[in-house]
Amino acid sequence: MLVFACETSCDETSICLMKDKKIIEHIIFSQEIHSKHGGVVPELASRSHLEKLQEITHKLFKKPAINPKEIDVFTATCGPGLIGSLLVGSTFTKSLSINYNKPFVPINHLEGHVLSTSFNNKITYPHLVLLLTGGHTQIYMMESIKKVKLLGESVDDAIGEAFDKTAKLLGLNYPGGSEIEKNAKEGDENSFDLPKPLIFEKNFNFSFSGIKTHISLLIKKNNLDEIFIRNLSASFQKTITKIITTKLIKSLEMLSENNIYIDSVSIVGGVSNNEYIKEKLKNSFDQKNIKLYYPIKEMMSDNAAMIAWACIKNYKKEKNNIYFKPQPRMRISEKL
Repeated sequence: MLVFACETSCDETSICLMKDKKIIEHIIFSQEIHSKHGGVVPELASRSHLEKLQEITHKLFKKPAINPKEIDVFTATCGPGLIGSLLVGSTFTKSLSINYNKPFVPINHLEGHVLSTSFNNKITYPHLVLLLTGGHTQIYMMESIKKVKLLGESVDDAIGEAFDKTAKLLGLNYPGGSEIEKNAKEGDENSFDLPKPLIFEKNFNFSFSGIKTHISLLIKKNNLDEIFIRNLSASFQKTITKIITTKLIKSLEMLSENNIYIDSVSIVGGVSNNEYIKEKLKNSFDQKNIKLYYPIKEMMSDNAAMIAWACIKNYKKEKNNIYFKPQPRMRISEKL
């Protein structure tokens, strides 16, 4: 099955051609226009998607080895995300499906992330998934590829949002995740004792906004020089990692108390690119004989390859959802 996929949930414009389990073409365009605003501007994101989608798709279909008439299914992210961006991507892809008289399949962006590790790993169930993105921090339990249950999530800021907001407070560039990670390498992670909200609570939820508030107060009391920025970046990164590691371990313990035994965990989403977080999670879970799975590099951040893969895993031949309306607050449990 040859699938054309489109991902435009936020500020990455991406298309992918995937045949069965082989990526034929995959293009990801990151919108740089938002960096001067310190965050994503929804209207600018929508306009950029519209311009870039037409350009990259035209180039793709003009390649000698690509015949768009051979595409079996057209699929796009239909939620969650910025409504304008979702509308641009889904409408564009629907128009292609109509033009080539092929079915359109809406895909949940979160499900794309959750299923991404099954592309390059053999997943055994039950299985735990930690989703770390700019908009979501969630723990899912997969009883099977079709049965995914949300166990917990951030009650306020998402982890990626916490990185971006902290970077902005420190005067660093957007996106903040890579900036924090870069500065943290030169800092002392034990310089500041930052709060760890909900870390010892017996639930699966996270909270990050209190850390940002504490950092804001620290900045007001200190000189915002290079040493301070590096040390605070390192302390912030250590604190965030401690929270997600502890919550994951507690989740495994709570599940085992209910006779649900997990021997593998997937770490997915853009923040899973952070090398410090990867190393600390590996050290913690190696000791517990828990296998950690990650997507391939190009499936970590927002991308169309994971959308194509989710479509292939879930596609039903009789289903054509050309009239499906994008849902900016879609949950993974919702049926498409």
